[in-house]
Amino acid sequence: MRDLAVALDVGTRKICTIVAEVRADDIFVVGVGIEPSAGMKKGVVNDMGSLTAAISASVHKAEKSSGFDIARAFVSVAGSHIASMNSRGAVGIAGQRGVNIDDIDKAMESARAIAIPHNREVLHVVPRSYALDGQERVRSPIGMHGFRLEVEAHIITASSTSVANLEQSVQRAGVSVDRFILNPLASGEAVLTPEEKEMGVVVIDIGGGTTDLAIFIEGTVWHTAVIPVGGDLITNDLTYGLNVSFDVAEAVKVHHGHALLKAVDPLETFLIEPFGEGMPIEVERSAVAEIIEARVSELFNLVKKEIKRSGYDGMLRAGAVITGGCAQLPGLKEVAARESGFPVRIARPERLTGMADALRDPAYSTSVGLLRMGLSMESGAPRETTTSKPLAGGGLVKALGGVFKRLLPDGDG
Repeated sequence: MRDLAVALDVGTRKICTIVAEVRADDIFVVGVGIEPSAGMKKGVVNDMGSLTAAISASVHKAEKSSGFDIARAFVSVAGSHIASMNSRGAVGIAGQRGVNIDDIDKAMESARAIAIPHNREVLHVVPRSYALDGQERVRSPIGMHGFRLEVEAHIITASSTSVANLEQSVQRAGVSVDRFILNPLASGEAVLTPEEKEMGVVVIDIGGGTTDLAIFIEGTVWHTAVIPVGGDLITNDLTYGLNVSFDVAEAVKVHHGHALLKAVDPLETFLIEPFGEGMPIEVERSAVAEIIEARVSELFNLVKKEIKRSGYDGMLRAGAVITGGCAQLPGLKEVAARESGFPVRIARPERLTGMADALRDPAYSTSVGLLRMGLSMESGAPRETTTSKPLAGGGLVKALGGVFKRLLPDGDG
């Protein structure tokens, strides 16, 4: 049997489970389960029973389409409880030998040994660069000679309670958490090119409840953040402006929405059924666009402030790459470029084969990126690029090492 991996993307608006073989040149999808989400708000569990039911339904669909029983998965995590910081660690190199992987591990552990509140835990530790005997910006020190190795690492932490609730919801659905992976890191893995990561780029994943950011410079992540505002902000404003239900407002946004008022024909109209009205009424599309443009401008102002707060706004030569469920809203690219001042492109997952038709959409960038990033963390070689551990279990679910099979064939397989 091929080595297969499972991604479980638990979002505010949808749950997506993917079963796939991750290959060097593509991801071969053998099963997909997509289900509307319930029990999540802004990336945080607020109804464990409803969330567990939604996860179970998504997993069951993926099992049915793939022919495998799903035992464990890489699971996405986001929410305003996510925080990040940078830290330095150092280790002495004994004798005249070159730097080896154990030295890097010790330097990373030194960087990781920071004081954090008792109700928070480390989610990821990502090395930004190394220094050897004062020589800065060393990309990979393996084999190099020196007496003192330093690492500058980006450390991402999360609320222990929030992740414990998410883990419990997944486990109640019959799935063990292999690793928790931060949404924008997974999205970046799915949609960014090596050139963009090298030159300096921000990936902006706009979901229903949150907007997730990750800044990549010199090939690795330098800053991450989660803004507790997403596409639902637009939908909520439309419910007030049009006096309609959330579902009707969402349909209006998807089918008639535009983020750039000047691009909409002022004479164009459509029909909706507002609350308290017996008959549909006519609505000007420009009125909808006016509401959407205001909210999208507000969102990208928050994004711009976060990028400026990071201090890296002058280093993003490749600009911004936008993905996520809200990325295909007409006019969003133009508003994003106007508000941020960056060159902007809209991205979706590429290099997908097999049962992948439903996944070729910006809404599934995190789902797809979980697979490749999760497996890269599992393999021995990329230990010097990132480490991660599930939180609530109090230790690594699996020690860093070779890829293992996460799927058990069912009785008919």
